[in-house]
Amino acid sequence: MQLIELSLDTTHEAVDWVCTLLAETIDITDVQITQYLADSDTQDVVNSNWTFTIHLYLPNDAQVRRRIEKIENLLSPLHRTGLATAIETTVVEEKLPNADIQSPFVHRIGKRFIVQAPDASDQSQTADEITIRIQKTLSFGSGLHPATILSLQLLERHILPTMNVLDLGSGSGILSVAIAKLGANVLALDNDSIAVQATQDAVRLNQVEQKVTVMQGSLGCGSEMGHWMGKDTINNVAKIDTVEAFDLIVANILARIHIALADDFRQALRHTSLQTGLLITAGFTTDHEESVTAALTAAGFAIIDCVRFNEWVALVHRLN
Repeated sequence: MQLIELSLDTTHEAVDWVCTLLAETIDITDVQITQYLADSDTQDVVNSNWTFTIHLYLPNDAQVRRRIEKIENLLSPLHRTGLATAIETTVVEEKLPNADIQSPFVHRIGKRFIVQAPDASDQSQTADEITIRIQKTLSFGSGLHPATILSLQLLERHILPTMNVLDLGSGSGILSVAIAKLGANVLALDNDSIAVQATQDAVRLNQVEQKVTVMQGSLGCGSEMGHWMGKDTINNVAKIDTVEAFDLIVANILARIHIALADDFRQALRHTSLQTGLLITAGFTTDHEESVTAALTAAGFAIIDCVRFNEWVALVHRLN
């Protein structure tokens, strides 16, 4: 059967958003991601914003027009905001050969982390380097998104092996695996069943089951806010009520969720004369930095560290 190929170019930060938006619409085996190669005949090749090209494949059957329209509607906000090109549609006989998200990418992040595919040869060169293997997944957190990169950089600076850590909005599980490989114990929490499965798979793949507990649920009032990415409402999401249970919380989630959970973050962190809890917030741009900081300051936090990637920002807060 002929296939319909949908292709679009994306910025560095948009590739994870595309995969997340498509998670319930298309099978992961029908998504292929390659590095963007500029057409030498086009203008502004050097200054192109595009980093990746995504190919989606659909069977050319009676349902294909409806499925294309759904995908176009899902991805149109990324096109409108300049994070992706418009979708191009082509009839093809087979998928693009040798284009697979599992093989082209090896990410060196911070001083120690190497993020790579499960079947890639080990890229570590020193005993200090930490390899994280992540399966192809439609869950947020492949290691390509700037928010994920910033989170890993801050975890590398602030995780201690003695810590008990909450990874809120665990996505693909990449941060939970990183925390575990730095020696700490982790509760990986997400309100999306696809993300929970992806985290469980990542934990097994990286052999850190003894360090990571994976649950579907949310911290405090987050369970009442539906699906954080704006997809279908999630019912019966477990509410995790914790008091001074964690030494560090990392939350790579939307700004509005950080703001809503400010008091829950404070309640869940340990605060003693010997140890004061840390909160790492990521997943938002500088446009939202002031509102997130204001909410957390009002809840009793102070900023002690910060990293930036273009317009993306991640912050470390300590309880006063």
